Amino acid sequence: MKGVAFLLQDGQTVVFIGDSITDCGRRDVAAPLGNGYVRFIAELITIRYPALKVNLINKGISGNTVADLRERWHDDVLTLKPDWVSVLIGINDVHRTLRNEPTAVPPDRYERLYRECLSLTKERTTARLVLMEPFYISTDTETNSWRTQVLRALEDYRKTVRKLADEFGAVFVPLHDLFQEQLKYRPADLFCPEPVHPNAFGHLLVAHAWLTAMGW
Repeated sequence: MKGVAFLLQDGQTVVFIGDSITDCGRRDVAAPLGNGYVRFIAELITIRYPALKVNLINKGISGNTVADLRERWHDDVLTLKPDWVSVLIGINDVHRTLRNEPTAVPPDRYERLYRECLSLTKERTTARLVLMEPFYISTDTETNSWRTQVLRALEDYRKTVRKLADEFGAVFVPLHDLFQEQLKYRPADLFCPEPVHPNAFGHLLVAHAWLTAMGW
């Protein structure tokens, strides 16, 4: 991205929406941005561009699937009239589908509901989109453990996000591949206490990936 101008402009509003990875206490002890990647993005923008004024809004809710996002898309995204909408969703969809839960979101439903959210955004706002790839911080692809099953199932969800990013002309953030590259050289514990929820270091990687994709 060297030489690419930062895509965020002065006075713009960015809505971040997703599950617990986005939430990170933003509705409680770490209001309003949470203590995860959204906060790091805000702080790193301020460090590099002190004169730039952007409004970052965190609408992550722990435990959400894309079905939950679809239900609250009008109130939590469209009514805010954002200039950018950043989405990170998918790992809860994978887990509930593997467990055959009543709230399962298999890949075909995931794609349909995700597309509906993006289509509504294009129809009713002028916002540009940032689609963040769902990730799982493990390399266990061979033991047929739960982690192996998640990594295998995740592939269809990752492909959907990349497909939708192409379809809607969105900025794509390839998080899973970035974590997998790190895991070639460093233990997973450096980035997370378990494969789903990054620690501060993991969230910094997510924030840096987002900003890099935006030309920071």
